[in-house]
Amino acid sequence: METTSKKNKGFFQNMLSVLGPGIITAALIFGPSKMTITSKMGADFGFDLIWIIVIAIFFMSVYTNMSTRIGMATDDTLLTLIRKKYGRGVSILIGIGIFLVATCFQSGNATGIAVSISEPTHTSPEIWIILFNIVGISLLFFRSFYLIFEKLMLALIIIMLFAFLTTVIMMPPPLAALSKGFIPGLPEGSIGLIIAFTASCFSIVGAFYQSYLVQTRKKLSQNHTIKETVTGSQVGIILLGIMSAAVLICAANTLHPQHIKVNSASEMGKALEPLLGSSARTLFLTGLFSASFSSLIGNAVLGGSLLGDTFQYGNNLNHKMVKLFISLVMIFGTVIAIVFGRLPLQLIVFAQSITIFLVPFIGITMFMIANDKEIMKEHVNKLSTRIWGITGLLILIGLAISNLLTLLK
Repeated sequence: METTSKKNKGFFQNMLSVLGPGIITAALIFGPSKMTITSKMGADFGFDLIWIIVIAIFFMSVYTNMSTRIGMATDDTLLTLIRKKYGRGVSILIGIGIFLVATCFQSGNATGIAVSISEPTHTSPEIWIILFNIVGISLLFFRSFYLIFEKLMLALIIIMLFAFLTTVIMMPPPLAALSKGFIPGLPEGSIGLIIAFTASCFSIVGAFYQSYLVQTRKKLSQNHTIKETVTGSQVGIILLGIMSAAVLICAANTLHPQHIKVNSASEMGKALEPLLGSSARTLFLTGLFSASFSSLIGNAVLGGSLLGDTFQYGNNLNHKMVKLFISLVMIFGTVIAIVFGRLPLQLIVFAQSITIFLVPFIGITMFMIANDKEIMKEHVNKLSTRIWGITGLLILIGLAISNLLTLLK
């Protein structure tokens, strides 16, 4: 009996070590803003836009795969490789840029947590914003922070999957309408949502950070092949697609036929109550809480650790300065969420203006590193990956141009 228990424990730990980096990436990307965009896609256009999830997930998997192989091929961090190959200025631009973007959008994650708890309990949102940011910062004081971080993200992903898939099961979608949604089309007025979803789901910053997660995990368990590690990372991205599809299907199947419009994920939770009952609302808000808390932690770790690597502290989540930078992301997000109640327009414009130029730049540097045979050796990009990688870069550049035109209006 004890031997079986040890085997089960060993199997679980092995699976977690393989899946961990991909799970973390999925959890930090799937935040309240993505839930809002996906809810609107389903509520406004039914099943017609489910095809864009497949495309965005495909290109996200291409760049996550690249980043994973970079992390496995070398012990140098991605910013270190960029610094050696393209100069210190390029690595500083990327590191500080990512930190600023992560900090600017952190208040949305804090607000998502507050709304998911304060609405059903009729309590002050400020209390929950402060409480869960304190919880997030307190996790940094554990010596084995990465292992706690990994297990927490896995638990939150499981909760999200349960919440969203159960909500879909409560009212199954018509298969004919669902299958038609996989055929690409552009319903009138859908371009803005398609661009917003693609930009948030095909997260080049999330893909960039995957190499850091893989290297951290590699230090803890040296026994995984690159094939196993890549597979684990791909599983995380597939889960990201499943969660996105579940939210869209739920909105398309319940809100769209009633012509109910939503402007936030919390509004969707409210709208579900008269249609499916209070349990559906509770499930959806539970999913919103998990999405918000996972992004709150993940976004802060991403921004803080990359700023730490910018100042050459390496990929070390236990370094005091790295923990300070992670804490600063959380503290800044807390202040913005409490003082303004939402992300101020000036910060949105500032974050978007950084993202417009930063995202294609990051994508190009990642692509070039992954194509460098001297660095990558046998893990260098194959021809098919190069073709899809270039296509992905064109998409990123197109999204950047679209965002620039929107800001100039």
